Amino acid sequence: MPNLPKGSKKLLNAWAFYDWANSVYSLVIASAIFPIYYQALFKTADVTTVSILGGNIRSTPLISYTTAAAFLLVAFISPLLSGIADYVGNKKNFMQFFCYLGALSCMGLYFFSIENIHISLLFYFFGLIGFWGSLVFYNSYLPDVAFPEQQDRVSARGYSYGYIGSVVLLLFNLGMVMNPETFGFGEGGEASMEAMRWSFVSVGAWWILFSQYSFYFLPKGNKSGKKVSTKILLNGFRELKSVYNSLSENIQLKRYLAAFFVYSMAVQTVMLVATYFGEQEIAWGSDDAKTMGLIVSILIIQLVAVGGAILTSRASGKFGNIPVLIVINIIWVGICVVAFFIELPLQFYATAGVVGLVMGGIQSLSRSTYSKFLPDTKDTTSYFSFYDVAEKIGIVIGMLIYGFIDQITGSMRNSILFLVLFFMTGVFLLLRVPRNKTN
Repeated sequence: MPNLPKGSKKLLNAWAFYDWANSVYSLVIASAIFPIYYQALFKTADVTTVSILGGNIRSTPLISYTTAAAFLLVAFISPLLSGIADYVGNKKNFMQFFCYLGALSCMGLYFFSIENIHISLLFYFFGLIGFWGSLVFYNSYLPDVAFPEQQDRVSARGYSYGYIGSVVLLLFNLGMVMNPETFGFGEGGEASMEAMRWSFVSVGAWWILFSQYSFYFLPKGNKSGKKVSTKILLNGFRELKSVYNSLSENIQLKRYLAAFFVYSMAVQTVMLVATYFGEQEIAWGSDDAKTMGLIVSILIIQLVAVGGAILTSRASGKFGNIPVLIVINIIWVGICVVAFFIELPLQFYATAGVVGLVMGGIQSLSRSTYSKFLPDTKDTTSYFSFYDVAEKIGIVIGMLIYGFIDQITGSMRNSILFLVLFFMTGVFLLLRVPRNKTN
């Protein structure tokens, strides 16, 4: 494989192209087709609760808790694996492992059923682990392949590739679901459900196929020639502790991480539950209108997010990263308040457009801001592992709180409104981030 120099156009494009490969998971599985399939499965079977670990639980808290459990495992194994990858210098191998784990698990969702709910949830569980596990190593490549002045733009480029690529596959899947007879699935509701199951298979195939371009050009890592021993297994946790201790010497990074932990908790929760919210809380009129409406909403978010990521990148170049992040968090506060009151499809579409504008921006800018605040170091994997662990623990807390409020109140609206507190706290913490690096 070619050894491309840092900052080269081909290397940057190869890195960003992994977003094209893996973002179909976040759109089709996490946001669009699977949530619709999941809720339709329970509705068709006329089942509202299932028995898990000796207790009965509603469908939406069940998926919230499963998601939280997966993120908790990712938060635990990320430092373990990043420590090994840093030691033996093969983080691309780990990125490939999680890529294939996630892709194959997506294919396994074809067999998702209420009758086999435990094994079905395991496929969902490992699909999520594969996606986020690969991102630990993918994100850590950013400072390795791009110079600081390139990182905002290449980060935004990655998200833009992801949004466009995932929309391409979603449109194909939408054609399958809405016109199943054209694709040989027959007619009626069961045919549409079969088309949804095959869309999960298409995600896995797409992910594996297009990731090969990135894997071909990305460097393997800094070879050390060392073998893994029992002692090395805890290296990642020691490195996390080292990163944590180093934060006292970098107040800018420390305060930014605190803010990121809080507002990311809310952003990721909204992204993970938006379709479930729309499915339950919006008056669509009919099942067909609901399916079409939810997918159209997701398409609006994805398409607007491309422009949002680009505009945010340019705004950060003019006004600075932190001021732009503050404005975006304030917009998120407004979104959550409005979401509490919306009931009609048109209102949901309008809200989706605003979500798309700020979703792409806050994701790409958060990643590049963290990269910019890092000290001069070659140990980028450990720092990004710390970043990812903070993000994942935040998601665990956010999803558990969201699921708990949903479970005890019976309404997802109350959970959405509660997220306002996280975004307001994020604004306050971002205001405390120094403009320049200080000790």
